[in-house]
Amino acid sequence: MLHSMSTTVEPTSERSADEVNEEIRALWLRSGGTLSVEQREEYQRLVLEWASAAPQRVSAA
Repeated sequence: MLHSMSTTVEPTSERSADEVNEEIRALWLRSGGTLSVEQREEYQRLVLEWASAAPQRVSAA
C-alpha cells in the first residue's frame, strides 16, 4: 500500500511568539518604515514563524 505525503509545509518555531515579535519590530525600525524586497521576504517568514509560535485560540461554540 502506498501512502501519500502531505505537501503542506507546517513551520515549527523554536522561539516564542514574543521573541519573533521583537525581531519583527527591529526589522521595521531598521527599515525606517519602508521594507525592501528582501526585507519583505524576511518579514513574511517572520510573520509565519510568529503565527506558528503564537498560542492557538479556541473559539466557543
